Amino acid sequence: MPPSTVCAAKASYKKTPGLLELSETYLQWTQHDKKAPSVRIPQIELASLFCSKEGSPQVRLKVGLFKDSGGHNFTFTAAQPVALSERETFKRELTNIISRNRGSADAPTPKPGIASAPPTPVNGHPPPVRPSASATPAPGRVPPPLSRATSVVSNGTTPGPSNGLTADDIKLRKKVLVANPELAALHRELVMSGQITESEFWDGREHLLVAQSAADSQKRGRPGTLVDPRPQAVEGGDVKIVITPQLVHDIFEEFPVVAKAYNENVPKPLNESDFWRRYFQSKLFHAHRASIRSSATQNVVKDDPIFDKYLEKEDNDLEPRRQRDEDVEMFIDLGATQEDHDATGNEKDITMQAGKQKGVLPLIRKFNEHSERLLKSAIGDGQGAAKRRRIDDDASHMRDYYAQIDLEDLHDSRDAAGIILEMQDRQRYFEGGMKSTASEDASKHKLDIRAVLREAKDNLHEWAENLSQLQLDKKAGDASVVAMTHSVQARLTTKTRKNDIPEGLLRQMTTCQTAANEFLRQFWSAIYPPLSDLQSANPPTSAQKAAKAAKMAGYLAKTHEKVDALVRAAHAEGVDPSRVQAAMKPLMDAVEKALALHRTRKPVSVKTAQGLC
Repeated sequence: MPPSTVCAAKASYKKTPGLLELSETYLQWTQHDKKAPSVRIPQIELASLFCSKEGSPQVRLKVGLFKDSGGHNFTFTAAQPVALSERETFKRELTNIISRNRGSADAPTPKPGIASAPPTPVNGHPPPVRPSASATPAPGRVPPPLSRATSVVSNGTTPGPSNGLTADDIKLRKKVLVANPELAALHRELVMSGQITESEFWDGREHLLVAQSAADSQKRGRPGTLVDPRPQAVEGGDVKIVITPQLVHDIFEEFPVVAKAYNENVPKPLNESDFWRRYFQSKLFHAHRASIRSSATQNVVKDDPIFDKYLEKEDNDLEPRRQRDEDVEMFIDLGATQEDHDATGNEKDITMQAGKQKGVLPLIRKFNEHSERLLKSAIGDGQGAAKRRRIDDDASHMRDYYAQIDLEDLHDSRDAAGIILEMQDRQRYFEGGMKSTASEDASKHKLDIRAVLREAKDNLHEWAENLSQLQLDKKAGDASVVAMTHSVQARLTTKTRKNDIPEGLLRQMTTCQTAANEFLRQFWSAIYPPLSDLQSANPPTSAQKAAKAAKMAGYLAKTHEKVDALVRAAHAEGVDPSRVQAAMKPLMDAVEKALALHRTRKPVSVKTAQGLC
């Protein structure tokens, strides 16, 4: 290694093996069997540092630049423990460099490349590795919470390129558009052309941004299966176990004693391959297997002087070796009422005698410990606010047991308050309903109940004999079957028939319909705003809603011209114009209804609007 090189490691770049080096002035990567570096980055351009997620089978390192937020990705190609150690060395050195760069860059205008929050670094061995300083947001920038709808707009102080949006907000909206091609096409058609603004387009679509933000913040949990490598049979009667970096990581996390043995015996006196070969042939491996047969296998396994000293006494006593460090709640403690039931009468069945089959106890306790680790990793060691049981203590330090069984998920959902319905001539509407109800009641009173019962009785007289004499007309039955067959055949023909409308014309029809639907959505949201707008701190004023409705009505008024142009285009391409008119008729009806309401709608004063809200 040259004197100016701080650290070096074997790493691949774009799936090409090579050597990653960090010198006093550059971070460079050189392809294998080549002398000149393919990637050469000055240290002053390094802006951010990212590491692979926890549990990832590959050990990766990504550096972001001030001029290029995409940066460069490197994958360490050594064995998992060695790769983790090399990655930690690079991370430690690069963290200091990036901290210096950020310190010098914070005095003038902040660089936009530092604003993004990187993912969580991966843990190497069972002891957790703290994320580097570069894995935290920039100073003065508070990451927004993701549990509320308002989290869509972050609280960053760095302005974005448009409308005061931050870089994270733009990136989030871009992800939503990439995941929804139809929505992206609508965005290009309306927003990029300047017909509606960016805020109007996303108004009412906050749930898409919240869902995308929640998906990005989700962290992959631990696998629920117990680590139990299965040998595979190969030719010659031998068996093999495929060792992957993920398997090594899971074994170290599930069985810390194996990680201890690895740290104490690798690379001396055993190399890595000999360590795993002897481990899978040792009694320690069979003791960790999730099967009762593993205890019988230990009698025929040869002794191993290295791994046998890590063996522990089998946990098959009545009391487990590892006692719980927390109190068992009364509602789930199976032995809470044991003292109230003395042993009388017949002896307990063998299935009810604790510890009767000692070979089962270690396996059950192994499953319980694994489940407890999964639960703690999912909800954390601390008390959760909504999902964990709530334990309340009163003044006399007596627990409120009812609060433990009062689960929020079992409560009935509360209906939100609806929007007040604006009606014209309410009194006449209700008076008309009362008159119709009164007339119906009067007609009911005019019926002669005895006559109705007498007629029904006469109709049911000798019904069994009449039913046996009933004969169906064969022609009517055949006609019904033929009609149903034609109906099914017509449906199949409609589904299998190819669309004879040209692709270009069909695309224009789809674009016209999508744009008009968006204008309708904006129009009706201005006329009847959603409940979220009414309950917000800064709801739109009546003048703003009226201006928005008038603007959308102006766009909707041009829908007739667009449909007429489509009809003329269809006639020019040899397509029946009536088919285009029939396809666009539901849209035209919706547009006509919106325009008719806009023409007849009276302007609402500010005081009246406030009273309705």
